Amino acid sequence: MNALSYPAPALVSGAATASAAAPHRPLLDVSGVTLQYKTRDHLVTACYRVDFQLFQAERFVLLGPSGCGKSSLLKAVGGFLEPVEGAIRLNGQPVARPGPDRMMVFQEFDQLPPWKTVKQNVMFPLLASGKAGRREAEEKALAAIAKVNLSKFAESYPHTLSGGMKQRVAIARAMAMEPDILLMDEPFAALDALTRRKMQEELLQLWDDVRFSMLFVTHSIEEALVVGSRILVLSPHPGQVKAEVNCHEFDLSSTGSRAFQAAAQRIHAMLFADGVEPPSAPPGRIGA
Repeated sequence: MNALSYPAPALVSGAATASAAAPHRPLLDVSGVTLQYKTRDHLVTACYRVDFQLFQAERFVLLGPSGCGKSSLLKAVGGFLEPVEGAIRLNGQPVARPGPDRMMVFQEFDQLPPWKTVKQNVMFPLLASGKAGRREAEEKALAAIAKVNLSKFAESYPHTLSGGMKQRVAIARAMAMEPDILLMDEPFAALDALTRRKMQEELLQLWDDVRFSMLFVTHSIEEALVVGSRILVLSPHPGQVKAEVNCHEFDLSSTGSRAFQAAAQRIHAMLFADGVEPPSAPPGRIGA
């Protein structure tokens, strides 16, 4: 898989400067974000002053141990959780609420209304948001279903599908909306090992075809290296940025290589070492 890089724009003057710089601005900018939530007895700080940027067509992974705030960060980007400190900007605009420009895929298999067919499930957000009329929604739904290789099951109901197939429907539903960012919260965590590997392979193939932007949460080092082009490594609770790792050269065929194993060991050491590493270089300039 080719590396994703974002070279600095050439020095030009006037209006051309803004035009040349625009493609190199981050799609998503998370700056100094602290997130908290209340339990019955405590106010919990999920993450503390987290910074990262996601660029167009990146596969950006949030990696960390359970309780480090990675899912909370995903919810905040989705507009479901407001930071107590810092800012989140999408396309230069503050994220204040959920919107169709960010679509979420969860790990639970019951995220599909069971009374709707596969096609109806994929059509639903298109119709509910007013983004498409019924005919256009059906066309978009069938195209998205075909992308995840479920055309034969378009009229099937969720209870007749395997766990992996349900996750494909959830991905198709999100992709049909053509969001600016696809938000994926450990979408393969509940699958068996073989199905999980197959889903990772299909997700990478889908990315090769469409080149969408993705923010992906996992606590698996191996999955992060396979699925991501960049990884943000978070410390144990409360989550802080420990490091940022460029892993664009890895895919499923790399898992047995020395380079892959060395990268996995390096990240493992980061996760469980004391202290926080300084921010890494911009995308395209980070060593593997």
